[in-house]
Amino acid sequence: MSQSAPTAGRSPPNADVTVGVARMTLSMRRTALILASAMFMEQLDGTVLATALPSMAHSFGVDPLHTSIALTAYMVALAVFIPASGPVADRFGSRTTLMAAILIFLGGSVLCAQADSLSALTFARVLQGMGGAMMVPVGRLVLLRTVPKPLMITAMAWMITPASIAPLVGPLVGGALTTWLSWRWIFYVNVPVAVVGLLMTWWFIPQIRESRPVPFDVRGQCLFGIGLGSFVLLLELAGRGDTQGRTLLELLGLCLGCMVLYARHATVTAAPAVDLSLMRIATFRISFLAGGFSRVTVGAMPFLVPSFLQLGFHISAFQSGLVTFAAPVGAMVTRSGARRLFHRFGFRRVLIVNGVLTGAACLAITAFRPGWPPASLSGLLLLMGGLQALQFMGYNTIAYADVPQARMSAATSLYSTLQQTTLSLGVCLAAATLAITRALRHHASSTPGDFSVGFLVAGLVALLAAPTAALLSPRAGAELSGHAARTQREQPTSDSH
Repeated sequence: MSQSAPTAGRSPPNADVTVGVARMTLSMRRTALILASAMFMEQLDGTVLATALPSMAHSFGVDPLHTSIALTAYMVALAVFIPASGPVADRFGSRTTLMAAILIFLGGSVLCAQADSLSALTFARVLQGMGGAMMVPVGRLVLLRTVPKPLMITAMAWMITPASIAPLVGPLVGGALTTWLSWRWIFYVNVPVAVVGLLMTWWFIPQIRESRPVPFDVRGQCLFGIGLGSFVLLLELAGRGDTQGRTLLELLGLCLGCMVLYARHATVTAAPAVDLSLMRIATFRISFLAGGFSRVTVGAMPFLVPSFLQLGFHISAFQSGLVTFAAPVGAMVTRSGARRLFHRFGFRRVLIVNGVLTGAACLAITAFRPGWPPASLSGLLLLMGGLQALQFMGYNTIAYADVPQARMSAATSLYSTLQQTTLSLGVCLAAATLAITRALRHHASSTPGDFSVGFLVAGLVALLAAPTAALLSPRAGAELSGHAARTQREQPTSDSH
């Protein structure tokens, strides 16, 4: 019997499937890029100020050392308010929460640009941190609830790559704007990005909310927020090395006291502000631990590399930014092949090898000496950018592989909180290493050799990610990567022997 031709005006079944997949992929990429714009702003503002602090200090008539409070205030606000992001999104909806977060961040940016004193700038930076704290976990939650698991690696790549570029281009953007315009333009550039983000969120981001949101844990949020905020502040002040020991001990006591009280509170609360029981999920726990070692190194690099180039190679802030820009280029190149790597080898093998290579690349920077062409470092930074991007795509995806949908909101809040804390720890570790090395060598200022010690410590920490990733099951994240299905197809059947 001959097959009848397809009815006019109706596509064949295969064509319908192809069109459906194409539309789903287009929607996924559009959503990921919208969320990436919000993450880009949040991450950029965490590092862009580094090269502008001397100019800001001159404007306010204060000691440049005191302007570091602008960096600290932002990180403390992020750490304190991130845990509230999931419950707020569950209650008010993802689109509403994301738009409110962008508006708060936009308002904080405008106030920063118009600040006429250091205290006014600090208040505005706290406001920025509040908005940024809501943007990142809510954005990740939208992807986790709307993107099918087979497309999750690609979706994370589209969202994370622009955000991972932000800390690396921060010194370049900050140096250029401060040199040719004014440090105030560092904040004004957020305005058009935020406006476009608001419009795109309104048009394309779905309104996702829980039908029965859990009650908001006010007491737990206060205890955990104060404890974590005091911990980040403790790290910042300790890294600077100019704070009295009594102040550090008081912050340590406040941190430990609040965390102990929170731990007791969480055991008797049905829906705690931060669900620490998620650490019982192996893929979530290992992703945090191994990814945490990698993020400590990533947090340290934007602090170490620009200063190393400016002090050791005697080039300007803008020129050092041009050298370090090789890293985000490497991150962009990696994105296209990430999914194929995880599909071919699985999460465990890729993350183990990638962890070793990342640590080795960081250790290789210790060999660089003044007199070498600064561009010689660009090739190594290009490699590191690609390796770090692949590392975060893997950990940010597999962390949620086994998390039930009902607990996804709590998982994104906790994971984002831990991410921010480890990134802050990287900056503090780098600063403390330089301070200790200078003191032991009796140097009045940091020398290239002191920075080599900083890169050595950062590289050793990065290497710890590899043995931690080895704790993953070989089939971990198989539903996301398709690795298990491919392996199963390649295994010979018993009849073939």
